[in-house]
Amino acid sequence: MSDQKSVHEVTYDLLRTLGLTTVFGNPGSTEQTFLKDFPDDFTYVLGLQEASVVAMADGFAQSTGKPALVNVHTAAGTGNAMGSLVAAFKGNTPLIVTAGQQTREMVLCEPYLSNPDETLLPQPWVKWAYEPKRAQDVPAAFMRAYTVALQPPAGPVYLSIPLDDWEKPALGPAVIRTFSQRVSPDPSRLRGFAQRINAAQRPVLVFGPEVDRSGAWDAGVTFAEKVGAAVYSTGLPDRASFPEDHRLFQGQLPMTVGGVSETLRGYDLVVVLGAQVFRYYPWVAGEYLPEGTELLQITADPRLAATAPVGDSLIGDALLTLEELVDLVDDHSGRNVPAAQKLTGDVDLTGSAPLSADAVWATLRTVKPAESPLVTESTSTQAQQTRFLPTTRPASFFATASGGIGWGVPGAVGIALGDRARGVKRTVVATIGDGSFQYSVQAIWTAAQHRLPIIFVVMRNGEYSILKSFAVLEKTPGVPGLDLPGLDIGSLAKGFGCRTANVDSAEELAREFTAALDVDGPTVIVVPTKPQPTHLG
Repeated sequence: MSDQKSVHEVTYDLLRTLGLTTVFGNPGSTEQTFLKDFPDDFTYVLGLQEASVVAMADGFAQSTGKPALVNVHTAAGTGNAMGSLVAAFKGNTPLIVTAGQQTREMVLCEPYLSNPDETLLPQPWVKWAYEPKRAQDVPAAFMRAYTVALQPPAGPVYLSIPLDDWEKPALGPAVIRTFSQRVSPDPSRLRGFAQRINAAQRPVLVFGPEVDRSGAWDAGVTFAEKVGAAVYSTGLPDRASFPEDHRLFQGQLPMTVGGVSETLRGYDLVVVLGAQVFRYYPWVAGEYLPEGTELLQITADPRLAATAPVGDSLIGDALLTLEELVDLVDDHSGRNVPAAQKLTGDVDLTGSAPLSADAVWATLRTVKPAESPLVTESTSTQAQQTRFLPTTRPASFFATASGGIGWGVPGAVGIALGDRARGVKRTVVATIGDGSFQYSVQAIWTAAQHRLPIIFVVMRNGEYSILKSFAVLEKTPGVPGLDLPGLDIGSLAKGFGCRTANVDSAEELAREFTAALDVDGPTVIVVPTKPQPTHLG
């Protein structure tokens, strides 16, 4: 009997060495040869639909800071997963997505459940897509996929693997490689950037998601305080990268060309750190920058540097760049920076449902533990979130990076699973709109099965409120399909195995939230709310 190992055995040895022992998936017929005899030291996280599966893996990878392995079902499962794959790509999340393929001997005649254009289907939302030319190349393909996923800018990769490859004899043990995961900035160009920062009379900083992802939160605060500059975050951030209660913080930039330009008027230099220039969406005309304003961009992503419409770019990891840059800039910590205007006035917490968005967020401020991360997909209430629940610590704010909805619920599940995997005990708080909740509602079943400490607060305003705001901006009256009557979210959540509560007052919300902190498993709290118009300009 030969002692030669199979492709299956060698690949699992490689995955074990790389620490990829958690597999997210929804098993299909073409994947069972990969999953057979599943090892006891591996964990399989079942999701009930591939969009949820990929988003859960995304949250897991963001929580652990390590790549996650995802298994989807050939072309059909990849199609289901695409929306979440876009979010992972835009959010620089390192995922290795594997999809089964039909038996090699049959692929030419395109049998049922084959994937005839396997490397084209996931593009352009993966960094690399590949189907090994022979079975013996499968382990090496995983090693390359791992490398590509983690190299900056990090992101998802895709492997299509014929189902008959796994039992073929391997060539030998997999080759293990190491590689750099950070890019240092060009020293000469960095000095030039520092000189321009030092010469600025009224600089402003814009912090983007790369700062938090690279572990540069503290370095960013030190840099901002030394420069003595006002700080904005990007519009609709998927990670917060600066304490939102800091005296220098001014809020989020608008998402229109005209709005950004007006906000930046009066500053002579804009320094964008770890972000796109800029995150635009609705069209409101204007100049990219006001007259007399220059822009410097620092990013680890060459694509973001290439697509910037204005300014000069420097490629470099946020942490490495900030650590070097802080020693090159002059100390202007005493520079006068006017504080951002704060909304004042008392919030009425005595009324009955439907509650105002202010009342919901003001109540959550009183009961949410400081260490609890916030996952949010309630776009129409983002202003209230920043006002009442500012992010004050790193790795504690998460949202979709793509703009599509449906990431928040499974993303929260993945973050809770990642916390558990790294031994962190904290309750994840997920604030979700009623429309968003329906997109990946099946993910709460996984939360219930794993008894995850998550509190979902579903704001039930009965409509796609953000789309009604767009209808006003775009002057498109009479758009159908923007109302959501007849949803019994509490019953849905109960059916998936979650503890549920329907609340009719701020007092009830506080009481049920506090009770949920001690529950062994997830709770879904449904709060009827008033629709909240959103300013988009």
